[in-house]
Amino acid sequence: MNTKNLVLMALLVGVGAALYVVIPGFNGGMKPDFMLTMMFIGILLFPGVKEVFLLAVTTGVISGLFSTFPAGFVPNIIDKFVTAFIFYAAVVLLRRFAQKIAVSAVLAGAGTIISGSVFLGSAILIVGAKIPFTALFLTVVLPAVAINVVAFIIIYPIIINLVKRSKFDTSLTHA
Repeated sequence: MNTKNLVLMALLVGVGAALYVVIPGFNGGMKPDFMLTMMFIGILLFPGVKEVFLLAVTTGVISGLFSTFPAGFVPNIIDKFVTAFIFYAAVVLLRRFAQKIAVSAVLAGAGTIISGSVFLGSAILIVGAKIPFTALFLTVVLPAVAINVVAFIIIYPIIINLVKRSKFDTSLTHA
């Protein structure tokens, strides 16, 4: 892993954390997870196992620290780890198409659904609370999918243009 690439991944995680903190919550304080959007962009730029692992751990820990969900620290780590590697597998399988904005936006939407489902499922199991999975999925996860896809469609092309102008060693330079 090259230092410049680590810096770019850290910037993506930092921007995701900043967006997560400043965006207001809805439905009792629940928020869309922009850390997730930045993690997806990081995986698309750096599709390697070490990079995915690093992005998953850092976004999971930081999301967990800022989580407004009761006892949400561990479910955030579990969710980011599982989601990152499923997203990575999809990117590897769709390598020829994953860099296209439409395909990557669909992957980001599917990844957000996976993330929300894993988060809610692990939170229910860990906390042992009687949390209505379906109600939260419909009122929190699905709106978060829409918000994350729109954010991804806006942010991803900007980052792609910036990366192409720089000397980062990303999947774009190998495509």
